[in-house]
Amino acid sequence: MNLFDLPHLKEELDHLETQTLEPDFWQDSDAAQKVMQKKKSLEGQLRRYEKLSDQLDDVEVAFELYKEEPDPDLEKDIDRTLKDIEAGLEAFELETVLNGEYDANNAIVTIHPGAGGTESQDWAEMLYRMYIRWAERRGFKVTVLDYLDGDEAGLKSATILVAGENAYGYLKAEKGVHRMVRISPFDASGRRHTSFSAVEVMPEVETDTDIDIDPKDLSVDTYRSTGAGGQHVNKTESAVRITHLPTGIVVQCQSERSQIQNRATAMKMLTSRLVEEKIKQQEAEIAKLHGEQQEIGWGSQIRSYVFHPYTMVKDHRTNTEKGNVQAVMDGDIDDFINAWLKTEAAKRANRSLKA
Repeated sequence: MNLFDLPHLKEELDHLETQTLEPDFWQDSDAAQKVMQKKKSLEGQLRRYEKLSDQLDDVEVAFELYKEEPDPDLEKDIDRTLKDIEAGLEAFELETVLNGEYDANNAIVTIHPGAGGTESQDWAEMLYRMYIRWAERRGFKVTVLDYLDGDEAGLKSATILVAGENAYGYLKAEKGVHRMVRISPFDASGRRHTSFSAVEVMPEVETDTDIDIDPKDLSVDTYRSTGAGGQHVNKTESAVRITHLPTGIVVQCQSERSQIQNRATAMKMLTSRLVEEKIKQQEAEIAKLHGEQQEIGWGSQIRSYVFHPYTMVKDHRTNTEKGNVQAVMDGDIDDFINAWLKTEAAKRANRSLKA
């Protein structure tokens, strides 16, 4: 198992631990938080490495026992453990490529339906449910920051915070337009419809030294919270909407009872949106330098979900396909995410070679 330099990892962890023990460590809270986040990420990698190493040791012992005295039950245990190790190694290998500046951060996911009324709004809610199910599978915590019900069904917009290690690193693979094809349950004629929804993903960022928000550039509005499905209706104007005038970026939050809390969360969302814009500019510049064509617009969907006349989910960036569309809608999207991460890692490797 030589996926990374274990001595170097332990050395880096020791260095970070020494930093945390310095008397003035917390004087610069932003720098301290970054150190703690890096330390937590490396500790997670070390734990997973040690777990895989222990599993490998166990299967080696079991295999020696099996050679001495073959046993069908033991053979099944060995086969099951080897599959677990293989899956763990693949996941571990992917984590080693999640080394972007914000990859370890929590993720803020926003879903907007495209044109098409109720059908598109229902599709947006299906994606909303899919990401919640995916997060639950990973043991991540999901907080609904904003939710606006659709006219008849579905949603007009929703924003969730997915909290967990490398949440942004994984979910950034989901940025883009998602297309669905099905027989619409809202069409009395039973016709086939094509619907689109846009998914935005940004890292949750408390502060960023490169992002300077002038209070004079903000327009702040308050309104009554509605809540998902009409729940938690607040009789006071506790929900907050903030518009960043220079960029036109709008964020809103209604997850908390207090207007002050919602405003604080909305400001974090605004910082995250501005950071995401910075990331987009950097990626566009890199693509320009390397002659990569940027696809923009509704016609360049990243993934198609076909419910009729056959069932298939296909990611157009990697050509990854899955025939069980219902499993995908229940959160089984790791194959798509992993394939995209591997593709992006290969691109970065090629750029390094060319440089």
